[in-house]
Amino acid sequence: MKRIVPIVLAVALFMENMDSTVIATSLPVIAADIGTSPIALKLALTSYYVALAIFIPISGRMADRFGARLIFRLAIGVFMAGSLACATVNSLEGFVAARFLQGMGGAMMTPVGRLLLVRAVPKSDLVDAMAWFTIPALIGPLLGPPIGGAIATYADWRWIFLINLPIGITGIYLAGRYLPWIETLPSMRFDIPGFLLSGFACAGLVFGLSVVSLPALPPIIGVGMAAAGLVAGVLFVLHARRAADPLLRLKLLKVPTLRAAIVGGSIFRVGSGAVPFLLPLMLQLGFGYTPLQSGLTTCLSIGGAMMMKFLAKPILNRFGFRTTLVATALIGGGMTALIGFFRPDTAIVLVVLALLVGGFFRSLFFTSINTLAFADVSNRESGDATAMIAAIQQVSVAMGVALAGGVLEAGMMIAGSDIVSLADFTLAFAVVGVVTCASVFAFLALPANAGDEVAGRRVAAE
Repeated sequence: MKRIVPIVLAVALFMENMDSTVIATSLPVIAADIGTSPIALKLALTSYYVALAIFIPISGRMADRFGARLIFRLAIGVFMAGSLACATVNSLEGFVAARFLQGMGGAMMTPVGRLLLVRAVPKSDLVDAMAWFTIPALIGPLLGPPIGGAIATYADWRWIFLINLPIGITGIYLAGRYLPWIETLPSMRFDIPGFLLSGFACAGLVFGLSVVSLPALPPIIGVGMAAAGLVAGVLFVLHARRAADPLLRLKLLKVPTLRAAIVGGSIFRVGSGAVPFLLPLMLQLGFGYTPLQSGLTTCLSIGGAMMMKFLAKPILNRFGFRTTLVATALIGGGMTALIGFFRPDTAIVLVVLALLVGGFFRSLFFTSINTLAFADVSNRESGDATAMIAAIQQVSVAMGVALAGGVLEAGMMIAGSDIVSLADFTLAFAVVGVVTCASVFAFLALPANAGDEVAGRRVAAE
């Protein structure tokens, strides 16, 4: 019974992750049908991430004020409404707006789901709960590419969005039946200036970096938006230091475990966030794989991630958070760099092994930091911590894609070529691998017993 809460919450994660991977494989078909180009249609993907960036910071406060269970169910409803809108539009402008609406729901679903999990589960069971919370989310990307390809090939692409409706209805029903009622904070106040500044900061950075790395618009627009977002971020920090009750309590960064999870996790995501962008490109452009072959190969890392979920708790119980995070950061970064040395004639057994091992350790890393982040955070402050983690995560992933795209562009410029080469991919994977490994420095300063309570080690010692 204790696993029903994370599994119910993971319905939202499953729907959101499958939706994004399904769409990615169907862009050419959708673009042709609504009369635009696949490159222009990337604006619709970007609008989704911009909505996430704007509304994630306020998700914790909304949950505290009106109830996490209510906001979670409403978020699924908004996501469903956006999905239905996506299935009915016939223009680029309409698709961009519909995806933005989807993003508003997605911005609340995952952070509020994680908040419900943290508040409903005892800290001693948090590692196991986080693992179960993530399993269905890993199935989404596994099923997304083949489902998207099959729908786009044999049916109307609009079914890509309509399949979210029965999943969402199931999630709303299960959430109402099984999720606990978490006490609200009626005195919670909204920081409107902080919301505007944080929203523009995150949206500017995410939109700007997305345009620079996947230029559907002139890159200078992306650079300008990213710079404006950075300025807004500085203004938000100044505001948060003066405000009595800021939208995001930056003082939480004084908690060593939360600070290490945010800093180390952000650096790791910059590197690992580039892999879903680089790997399909290398397989299709460098190896000559079809989209289906590329999708099936990419899915192998998810198999390793799923295997890890059953081993996360015993590993953390045996080695603790610091040792586990240091090891996973180095191994995860090393396996990422290794991908760049794959060649079309590389033995498939080695490719499979590398992707499985890399997926295993990257997933162990994320399960560990997602749990460590709340090891020393009170229930009252967990809403702000959840929003802060989710907002920074979006910016980190966007930075990873921008970094990978920039390295590929630099490689082509140096070679004086308009075509990306395997050597360019080797360099790109090496760079993001080194960045991934650099996250280790955020964990070396942690005490050896950091997070022992949630790892189950302190209880055993007593």
